[in-house]
Amino acid sequence: MTLLLAGDIGGTKTILRLVEASNGSALQSINEERYRSADFADLVPMVQQFLAKSNAGTPQKACFAIAGPVVNNTAKLTNLAWSLDSKRLQAELSIDQISLINDFSAIGYGILGLEKQDLHTLQVGLHNPDAPIAIIGAGTGLGQGFLIKQGEQYQVFPSEGGHADFAPRTELEFQLLKYLLDKHDIQRVSVERVVSGMGIVAIYEFLRDREARRRSDDRKLAVESPEIGKIVRAWEREAGQQEKSVDPGAVIGNAALEKSDRLCEQTMQFFVEAYGAEAGNLALKLLPYGGLYVAGGIAPKILPLIQEERFLLSFSQKGRMRRLLEDIPVHIVLNSQVGLIGAALSAARL
Repeated sequence: MTLLLAGDIGGTKTILRLVEASNGSALQSINEERYRSADFADLVPMVQQFLAKSNAGTPQKACFAIAGPVVNNTAKLTNLAWSLDSKRLQAELSIDQISLINDFSAIGYGILGLEKQDLHTLQVGLHNPDAPIAIIGAGTGLGQGFLIKQGEQYQVFPSEGGHADFAPRTELEFQLLKYLLDKHDIQRVSVERVVSGMGIVAIYEFLRDREARRRSDDRKLAVESPEIGKIVRAWEREAGQQEKSVDPGAVIGNAALEKSDRLCEQTMQFFVEAYGAEAGNLALKLLPYGGLYVAGGIAPKILPLIQEERFLLSFSQKGRMRRLLEDIPVHIVLNSQVGLIGAALSAARL
């Protein structure tokens, strides 16, 4: 038996899990705790408190998934005054091996540990176990990455694909592009500005601010309701603050699911189409017949909207390449702890 420690570390919360590994692959969870990250000056006292409570001994290996860039096993968290170094952590925690990985890399490893009930298959496709696997996930930002099979194992590769240029396809999307360029006084718009939590709000603001004229399908844009407007304006007033009192993206998504607000419905239709189109762009570059996995916090919450034809239609609408994309398996990741699962699997590989 090997005792492993896995962590999913974010600016707001940290989840720690203690795991036993046997037979090289089987992982058994022993204990798990959630902590408010800001309550601790560093990761070390948090882990010490967790291990003392668990009373299972000192783990031999650990892997921590970090919400931010990781360079040479060091990391500085974006929204937290922690500076982490694997060698320092090994010495202070008396753990033989510690690895720091990007949180989206952890999701890549976590894909390999998911069960059938952790996934919703949008498109069965033609699965090829030797082909690449693609991952894309919209949440606070837009993560992208891929897995390549090397021998009997997969190697995970993160990317910064979410910062590639937003590629508008329709007249309305071109208008959104110009709206964002002018509003933020910037030279380019990344796809993350559209396909993410902040992207949902940006699309809503664009549709709200756009002069009410007929769209190409001869329908008028909806007007803003007082209830949703109040929440969005509160969020706009708090621009630049680390902690917000409201989450307009969630409110807009819920209103669209409930079909209680027409402007929110139009916002989420726009968002789902842009999300599907970007997933298709990633699939064109990788041809991931091992599967394309849609992770991140947003997709499971708006699953009924993604199940509608808009996502897959935008995904496969690539001209002559359409048939290729129709053969790619597409799955929605429903398990919110996929990153923690990946951190445990990564620790087992050390």
